[in-house]
Amino acid sequence: MKISARELLGQLLDPGSFQSWDRPPVPVDASPSYAQDLAAAALSAGTDESVLTGQGLLRGRRVAVIACEFAFLAGSIGVAAAERIVAAVERATELGLPLIASPTSGGTRMQEGTVAFVQMVKVAGAIAAHKSAGHPYLVYLRNPTMGGVFASWGSLGHMTFAEPGALIGFLGPRVYRALYGRDFPEGVQTAENLYRNGVIDGVVPIPVFRRIAHRALTVLCDAPQPLPDKEKERDPREFDRGAGIFESGHELYGPALRESDDLPAWQSVLISRRADRPGIRELLRHATDRVPLSGTGQGEADRTVVHALARLRGQPCIVFGHDRAGQSADQTMGPAALREARRSMHLAAELRIPLVLVIDTMGASLSREAEERGLAPEIARCLADLVTLDTPTVSVLLGQGSGGGALALLPADRVLAAANGWLAPLPPEGASAIVYRDTMHAPSLAAAQRIRSVDLQEDGIVDRIVPEYPDAADEPVDFALRMVAAIARELASLSAAPAGDLLATRHRRYRRLGLPGS
Repeated sequence: MKISARELLGQLLDPGSFQSWDRPPVPVDASPSYAQDLAAAALSAGTDESVLTGQGLLRGRRVAVIACEFAFLAGSIGVAAAERIVAAVERATELGLPLIASPTSGGTRMQEGTVAFVQMVKVAGAIAAHKSAGHPYLVYLRNPTMGGVFASWGSLGHMTFAEPGALIGFLGPRVYRALYGRDFPEGVQTAENLYRNGVIDGVVPIPVFRRIAHRALTVLCDAPQPLPDKEKERDPREFDRGAGIFESGHELYGPALRESDDLPAWQSVLISRRADRPGIRELLRHATDRVPLSGTGQGEADRTVVHALARLRGQPCIVFGHDRAGQSADQTMGPAALREARRSMHLAAELRIPLVLVIDTMGASLSREAEERGLAPEIARCLADLVTLDTPTVSVLLGQGSGGGALALLPADRVLAAANGWLAPLPPEGASAIVYRDTMHAPSLAAAQRIRSVDLQEDGIVDRIVPEYPDAADEPVDFALRMVAAIARELASLSAAPAGDLLATRHRRYRRLGLPGS
């Protein structure tokens, strides 16, 4: 049974809060038979067009809404419906409201021909302008969502969820059979399959989407919360580049931490590879208002990465990073992961909130598939996007930092490192194979290449080291809390700086990297 537009609004919004923005549909040229179709559709659907628009409250927050009505000519979009959508989007932009859209449609309206088809251009343009103004756009796809609607405003959400079991796709099954004389492959055009392949962010019923939308808008729309007084100060057990000894109470932590100077680089490599070492998921367990995202928008998914909206100690951000739990010798990061990384960068820029990048990877995928799908160009695009990104950025070297996959997430306004985090062009064994044609020299090369966190700090690559006592795997909760607090302090500091200053400082940082006196 299909969910009507009014049922959607009733389940999504606070009771009695919806206020319609709709005016009578603009007149369109209609043949007598089409006019009869419109009149019959209005009678059966109880609406004057295939879309309802307005505003309401979502857990007390004012939002703009657009909802398709499938009972009106299969939710198809013609000139009048498109004009209603664009007017609502433009009004939401003018009012500065977040916008939630819920399409269900067979596509553009065949009775109006090409002019209806081209309406998707102006709808997409209005939504692009709304997003460019920094306002959230959330999408909930209902059963079914097909054709030009899915290929335009149904696929432009900052985050996109769908109704369980929904039929979602570009080419309708009946059209496919008429054109090709066979049925469309079963199970492809389903919400669940699109989620598995990274096209959308999740499949949930409306009440769950309501909760997710509330959490997402809390992250995206609410101001950062002040850090507790006790967290405004630096943890004395951390040290900054060029800093000396920090004193806390009666205990000097500087010398104890500096014992890591004597820890061989190879030992840090081995520690970072412990299976029980905390990763990005452990950090996110200490976030608030967390909303996992998974869609790449590229029709492919890479489960070696994690992507989420979150607040860290009250600081809103987008978190993206390598998931050590999803990596194995035959499951390394591929081009799809880097495309999702770039999605996180674009989301941060559009939504004007900081970006946190977590590095913890054994390396990028070395395979024919990775080469053919553009691994190297994706690394290059990540680097270019990050150095020019117009929002605060923090990179966290949490564990292994091997190769181009690690480098792709490194450029940032501030770079933090766990004490046993490391960064190298290749795993030390790979470097040894190149230089010595064996892997026996990996420990000595790790030292010579200065891959340790303390060496990276001395070379100006890392700004701050977050300690491990003696190993993050032995204190997973304490370490995760310590790292989250350190990230939150950086986010609070960076968010207070003018964006232009951040860009200029970031440019100088990487322009001078490796030069004497830098």
